[in-house]
Amino acid sequence: MNLSQIDISKAFSALVDKLQDWLNDLVLLVPNLILSIVVVGLAVVVSRLVHGVVKNSMNRATSYKTLNSLAATIARVAALAVGLFIALGILGLDKTVTSLLAGAGVVGLALAFAFQDIAGNFMSGILLALRRPINMQDIVETNDFFGTVEEVNLRSTIVRTPQGQHVIIPNSSVIQNPIKNYSKMGKRRVDLSCGVAYGDDLEKVEKVAVEAIEKLDYIDREKPLDFYYTGFGGSSIDFTLRFWVDFKAQTDFLKAQSKAIIALKKAFDAADITIPFPIRTLDFGVVGGVNLNEVMPQKFYANGDSQRQKAPTEN
Repeated sequence: MNLSQIDISKAFSALVDKLQDWLNDLVLLVPNLILSIVVVGLAVVVSRLVHGVVKNSMNRATSYKTLNSLAATIARVAALAVGLFIALGILGLDKTVTSLLAGAGVVGLALAFAFQDIAGNFMSGILLALRRPINMQDIVETNDFFGTVEEVNLRSTIVRTPQGQHVIIPNSSVIQNPIKNYSKMGKRRVDLSCGVAYGDDLEKVEKVAVEAIEKLDYIDREKPLDFYYTGFGGSSIDFTLRFWVDFKAQTDFLKAQSKAIIALKKAFDAADITIPFPIRTLDFGVVGGVNLNEVMPQKFYANGDSQRQKAPTEN
């Protein structure tokens, strides 16, 4: 037997030994492999149950279907991931589990830096869904935009203005800025400002104004109707009437305000109460109290134009 035949024989023997070792390890691994498969199967079943439970719980907590589906999906993936890691641990692949977790952490950190604005809007969307400061069809004012909430998704809030434009506002801007929600109470106060002449009886004005508004059928009679004089204007004594109306749409407020103005004007006309026009007085004297025709002759004489000055005074 030559040297080459001896080398081939040794190599074949080593290969057989190696295969025998692998076979022995596989036989020893079969119970763990079966157990791992069982664990993964249980994880699949449990993840489905978790998905259903989380989705039902979220549906009871919030009406945002997108958020509910996302939360349920995250819970399902988390349950599957736990089952997979347990199965890898049973198979003795602990280093693989560690590598997967480390890789997931690095990838997550990189994505967080790359998409921080999107992530911020996403987290703000979740906060809006949980805290619920606004709901669909609410009339709100935020970020200098006024309108009806059409949609709140995980990235942005869509508001339809009274003029018909759709405004897309990032959720991070909504959550970080003040929000006026006019629909939260279901009622809204109308502040009606007006003025009357200085010669009118103020007690009579208050009585007539309050009676005129109280006759309207759409005001909220559970809340008080307030009347206050607010100051001395340039040509009027000013007052404010405040009353409440049911509020579901902006037109409810505008109609109530319009009808109240009509009722107040009719009541004042019937009671001979004057809503004065703005009046401006021009005073041409240095210390006041001098009319224009008293000042003009002096200026004409000062310019040596007596003939042009005298003509108007003779007429």
